[in-house]
Amino acid sequence: MSSRPRLPRHVRLHFDARREAFAILSPEKVLWPDEISLAILRRCDGRTEAGEIAGALALEYGADLQEVQTDVLAFLQDWSDRMVVRL
Repeated sequence: MSSRPRLPRHVRLHFDARREAFAILSPEKVLWPDEISLAILRRCDGRTEAGEIAGALALEYGADLQEVQTDVLAFLQDWSDRMVVRL
């Protein structure tokens, strides 16, 4: 969990005032992340390690660290496969 995920240059987080929700904008697609996905994506700054992201979320949500680590890694891999996150 030492990778430092980040959003690529062609991807940006945007607040849609009309829908009152955040969207992930990238060429040819718009994704509407849920609350947990958004919490992970906001921490993908290229400086914070994936393990630190999981630790912060486990603390914030009062959840088991091992479960959160598993979920965060699966999320990051899935969104990396979609070319929305760089690991």
